[in-house]
Amino acid sequence: MSRIAVVYWSGTGNTEAMAQQVAQGAKDAGAEVDVYTAAEFQDSKMDDYDAVAFGCPSMGSEQLEDSEFEPMFLGCESKLKDKKIALFGSYGWGDGEWMRNWEEQCASDGAVMVAESVICNDAPDDDAQAACAALGKALADS
Repeated sequence: MSRIAVVYWSGTGNTEAMAQQVAQGAKDAGAEVDVYTAAEFQDSKMDDYDAVAFGCPSMGSEQLEDSEFEPMFLGCESKLKDKKIALFGSYGWGDGEWMRNWEEQCASDGAVMVAESVICNDAPDDDAQAACAALGKALADS
């Protein structure tokens, strides 16, 4: 059985809703899943999991949330090489540049992206919820 962490930061609840769908998709695929906020997770937990899903909305000028999520994620970067990960998040403006930049950062760190990242504009609709569940399943199956 895969052991998966779903780690997120959410200001409005949109990314939290996505995190819950990712977690449910992984559970439905038979994985053991722990869900953490960014404040609850640190790099020392990375080795406890087969795969990690990170979720963060776009903030400011299309960037990661910089007071809790980004410092936590930067701490985890040294553990990304060969780690199976997936990314998700919501946005209210822009075109998803923050996600493309984040994906590039993870690739340069040597992370193994198990599925296409999921982004949605504002609250996740039915399609975004289904994509999040599929993301969780992909993590469990990887």
